[in-house]
Amino acid sequence: MKPAPLAYCDPTTVDEAVAVLADAGDEAKLLAGGQSLMPLLNLRIVRPSVLVDLNRIEQLSEIDARETGGIRIGATVRQRTLELDATMRERLPLLVEAVRLVAHVPIRTRGTVGGSVAHADPAAEIPAVTLVLGATMHVLGPTGPRTIPATEFYLGPFTTGVDPSDLLVAVEFPPQPPGAGWAFLEIARLHGAFALVGVAALIHAGADGTLEDARLALCGVGGTPVEIEGLDELVRGQRPSASLIEHVARRVRETIEPFTDTQAGAGYRREVAGVLTARALHLAASRAGLEVAA
Repeated sequence: MKPAPLAYCDPTTVDEAVAVLADAGDEAKLLAGGQSLMPLLNLRIVRPSVLVDLNRIEQLSEIDARETGGIRIGATVRQRTLELDATMRERLPLLVEAVRLVAHVPIRTRGTVGGSVAHADPAAEIPAVTLVLGATMHVLGPTGPRTIPATEFYLGPFTTGVDPSDLLVAVEFPPQPPGAGWAFLEIARLHGAFALVGVAALIHAGADGTLEDARLALCGVGGTPVEIEGLDELVRGQRPSASLIEHVARRVRETIEPFTDTQAGAGYRREVAGVLTARALHLAASRAGLEVAA
């Protein structure tokens, strides 16, 4: 099957792209890597009147490593590019670890960071990481630029705060605390399949070895990526221990509201979320050079 008839547009600047979107509104679809969009087009699940190809806009494919330690990633930067970039591995190892679990190399070679974020699949890895790392989405629309924090970006399954006439330009990650430990773990039916449950974890300890911050976000357990709130208050001032980690895992099980579908039941997802949380926190602590007391 092939897409329904449509007009094709390939602008070379973000302003041109936004102008097309302003005219077409929700009748337009944006093409970046196309790994999610093309199957939908071919099956005629979506039938846009205009397809806006973003791949000739050089600004969208840039990575800006800031002197402050933060990184701004253009919307059409390929996932494979992040995976192989030494600066990304140094500054955002959690994002790189998550990207390596996205499908397979051919998919990551075409798939983009902005595409994954804007598509907002609840099972996708990258959106969960944007929550844990405190990312900000840069959006351009007919009224000018604006920013949306990751905590306000994901509104529901495949739904974000980007309006039909807006363009996601970049995803910006702030500097991460030095010495932080990280981990991304997931369970999927097959290697490269969508996660049934995924956990992104980040912890940071002070010079005395007590925890100062802990962040968790999960994919595959709700209609959006789910951030576990209040963990910093729960762990701050404590040393990593098996009992503390189990307490956090129990908090995760109690917080999430997983669903049942043809792939897994809600009870299974809840149990796996707790198990992966504990494993991810143990791994993150190890990478931060922290010993977990028995």
